[in-house]
Amino acid sequence: MGIYACGPTVYNRIHVGNARPFVVFSLLKRFLEHEGLPATLVINVTDINDKIYDAARAQGVPSAQLAQEMTRAYLADTGALGLGRPDHEPLASETIEGIVAHIAALLEAGHAYAADGDVYFRVRDDEQYGSLSHRAVDDMDQGEEADPAHPPDRKQDPLDFALWKAEKPGEDTAWDAPWGRGRPGWHIECSAMAEALLGVGFEIHGGGNDLLFPHHENEAAQTRMARGAELAQIWMHNGMLQMGEAKMAKSVGNVALLGEVLERWGRETLLWFFCTGHYRQPLAFTDEALRAAADTVRRVRELGRRLQDGPSPERLVPLRERFFAALADDFNTPRALETLAEWRREAAEGDGGDDLREMLGVLGLADLLDADDAAPEAVVALARARQDARAAKDFARSDRLRDEIAAAGWTVRDVAGGFELVPA
Repeated sequence: MGIYACGPTVYNRIHVGNARPFVVFSLLKRFLEHEGLPATLVINVTDINDKIYDAARAQGVPSAQLAQEMTRAYLADTGALGLGRPDHEPLASETIEGIVAHIAALLEAGHAYAADGDVYFRVRDDEQYGSLSHRAVDDMDQGEEADPAHPPDRKQDPLDFALWKAEKPGEDTAWDAPWGRGRPGWHIECSAMAEALLGVGFEIHGGGNDLLFPHHENEAAQTRMARGAELAQIWMHNGMLQMGEAKMAKSVGNVALLGEVLERWGRETLLWFFCTGHYRQPLAFTDEALRAAADTVRRVRELGRRLQDGPSPERLVPLRERFFAALADDFNTPRALETLAEWRREAAEGDGGDDLREMLGVLGLADLLDADDAAPEAVVALARARQDARAAKDFARSDRLRDEIAAAGWTVRDVAGGFELVPA
């Protein structure tokens, strides 16, 4: 089974909202494989994009350098989630040959046209355009900003969108193509990367619901007209993370960086928090929600210490089955967690450690049942000193002590009533 999820555009450190699709589709792969359905997960990295050029120009660095730095940061930040890596993580910059071939197929079929080095897709050639986002063609707007280097009068129809953009001043990366030197548009990048690794007609294409139109609509149209087939069988969209009344977004400025959230709350709390919301729905990111997740994580750890290895008693078997049935029903993680809470109440103590590990494993949380290593007393003393420094608002000393604790191989987290030390 093939799963392709749209990954980040690497012009900055990713925020915790960017991590939601990474978590959703990584956990979906775990569940499918638990059910005996081997899955290949592809999450791309968009390292050619207007946002990267703009950010690099503002920082006075080459765009390729910024993209490489932010890609490394993305890999480190998502690696700290502890879910492993996708099977493939293609870069747009390493897929140029396939992108050019895809555009050439559209030009040859007459569904695209070149204009002064740009290449545009003829949207109205696709009679099914709008079927994914359920929009009428005449009511659509590609949302492309005015760009003097790519004036709208180059388009034969305002709805058409760019497959290739001619090289222009201020862009320091470009590639040769039969219609002129330049670089790909965003939509064609994903179509080419998905097809290269999963073929046409793979099972699931995912991403945030903000990508439904125009990005995913355009991906579907490009492949439909170039290959005469649908790119994916199922389009699966996760809801946005919200901070206040708005979605979390760099453009709005209401972001919490993933690395900082993980440092404060830890991977287990964040993963549990993500699972409290159905993937299709928006999810409010609040300290209260994260504190509740942290409290539950601690209770699960405590239960794990009391349980013996082995299967559940007979009375708990239906609850275990209901847990996995919830995940089989549109990957309903909130319902699964409700069932798991009932299982925990009924288990209390005794047997069942194997079943609890199995359920937590699908959510990437089996390590909650691993034996805790006690921190050395010297590290505990540093953590106490850091707590005192924070109480005195001596944050410079607090940060130095935190770094000493990290150098000793431990991460200190602030929790209700004190601190927690976990191996780094």
